[in-house]
Amino acid sequence: MNALDFSPLFRSAIGFDRMARLVETARAASEGPSYPPYNIEKTGEDSYVLTMAVAGFGPDDIEVTAHDNTLTVAGKASPAPAENGRVLYRGIAGRAFERRFVLADHIVIEGAQLEHGLLHVALRRQVPEALKPRRIAIQAAQGQKVLENEAPQAQAA
Repeated sequence: MNALDFSPLFRSAIGFDRMARLVETARAASEGPSYPPYNIEKTGEDSYVLTMAVAGFGPDDIEVTAHDNTLTVAGKASPAPAENGRVLYRGIAGRAFERRFVLADHIVIEGAQLEHGLLHVALRRQVPEALKPRRIAIQAAQGQKVLENEAPQAQAA
């Protein structure tokens, strides 16, 4: 079964109609190419690190782009100089690649670092103050008096 039924979710949740598209995108991406290999780690409550194995690529060969809710990591290796027949076997891939990752709302890229053939991209969830939960004051109907912080009085037995 390749289809998921989201109708129970839609009965009790508002604004999650985009979820079906995200699941379909993730399923399609998992069937795509697996180069270069990568890890996604949760390093804190709201922080993540994407690590990609990009041996043979330099900082000028890799482009990390965030647009809307998509992180794109693309690599285009510099042309290798002629080796005059010295290479007997080439197992380190130097082909171009492009990987796309769907980001949750409010995920920002903090930076990227290339170290020992591994590209580390730091990500953090930063929810704006306006979107954080807040308490809503309840107004009384006209003619009623609202007493705040008044505990109900215990009745004598």
